[in-house]
Amino acid sequence: MKVILIVLCFFTAGFSINAQAKVITSVNEAGDVATYELDSSVKFQSLAKGLRYNITRHEFKGPEMKNSYRLLLVMDGFYSKTLNKEMTISAVLSDGTVLEARKIIEDDGFFDGACTLKIKDPEALLKANIDKVIVHAGKDVVYPISAQNKAIFKKNLSNVINAK
Repeated sequence: MKVILIVLCFFTAGFSINAQAKVITSVNEAGDVATYELDSSVKFQSLAKGLRYNITRHEFKGPEMKNSYRLLLVMDGFYSKTLNKEMTISAVLSDGTVLEARKIIEDDGFFDGACTLKIKDPEALLKANIDKVIVHAGKDVVYPISAQNKAIFKKNLSNVINAK
């Protein structure tokens, strides 16, 4: 009986860790910008071991303004000292597309582990998968993405795109 209870606890914990996140909606004081983002108040979603993320959509009022999408990547324990003044973080998609951002290194020479990638075409990102994320430093750090995390990421991205 105890064994069944323990297995059930681990199953429930594992299922809740890999569940998709709720989308939070907020509107600025002027009422012209709505923000839709994943709820990271308890924890960030995991893309790979040591790599967490959040997706944000800013919806602007007016015909000339378009939605803007951003993917925040947070690398756990990535406080390495670099020789460069800037670092490049790349998300490589299954169709060969590369989403890239340059991060200016802090004055003390350390990279804090957080970077924001602009998503120009979220629908294309829904069709393709993120195969890996690469941090280009003195030595490249590669984060391969599992099939399960790719599926959860797509669900989360779809929820942010369709949020009202």
